[in-house]
Amino acid sequence: MRRRFIVKLIAACLCAGSVGAVEVKTAAQLGSYVWRDNAEWFGGFSAIHVSDKGRHLTVLSDRATLMTARVERDGDQVSDIRILGHWPVLSSTGRIMLGYAGDSEGIAMAPDGGFYISFEGVHRIAYYPAPGTNARVLPRPNAFDNLERNGSFEGLAIDDTGRLYTLTEKSRTVDGDIPVYRWDGQAWSTPFVLQQRGQFQPVAADFGPDGRFYVLERTASITGFRSRLRRWDVSGDTPEAEEILFETSKGTHDNLEGLSVWRDDQGRLRATMISDDNFLALQQTELVEYLLPD
Repeated sequence: MRRRFIVKLIAACLCAGSVGAVEVKTAAQLGSYVWRDNAEWFGGFSAIHVSDKGRHLTVLSDRATLMTARVERDGDQVSDIRILGHWPVLSSTGRIMLGYAGDSEGIAMAPDGGFYISFEGVHRIAYYPAPGTNARVLPRPNAFDNLERNGSFEGLAIDDTGRLYTLTEKSRTVDGDIPVYRWDGQAWSTPFVLQQRGQFQPVAADFGPDGRFYVLERTASITGFRSRLRRWDVSGDTPEAEEILFETSKGTHDNLEGLSVWRDDQGRLRATMISDDNFLALQQTELVEYLLPD
């Protein structure tokens, strides 16, 4: 009896001690919309930015095409998407880019109305004053030279001070962590790293209206894709309070590669993601939305 009582007492103390632990927060899926169009350039979408409280999209293809679209909604569900325009993503000399040179992966909207695009074939970040304009390539540090050719800058984000953050899909530090590079307008630095958890690899990033840093990750197998969304509070040069908002099973969604975090007209925090169909008939362009905890 005495031993059983002690066991129960220890269990009760452990439960009481867990009351002050960090609350586990999760996201709730709102809907999924399969987007189809017959244009030859349509597909391969690797980045997305949502504005006007969910009514406007800026979408980037990994074959150097930029597109804008208008979204119609029925409550929380996307009911229709209408393409407004599309433009080639040009080089610094105004050329249309093909192959690895045009492997455009991430987008971040600048405070002045322009935008930045990250490329992972030839590792670089470029600024564009407007769609259809020539690239202004940012300086490239020596650290970029050693990154994997098809595994660098899929994710690109900008904070509320205008600093850019990008992270690598495959390349890791000697300790196996995910390096995060920051451009402050003058120089590149590596302010922090993120812990690699499991087989997931970063494919998109964003700073939400809540100021937190969000990273969409993916892993793939012959039986389908899995997706995971993590976020951090970034205080100075330190990521804190890591949360896993969702982690899907295989085949829940297609190949999600783009991420935008925003607030809807009810003030709710939402994440919109878009899939890269790799221009394959077996895959599809899917717009997926989740409601996020504040």
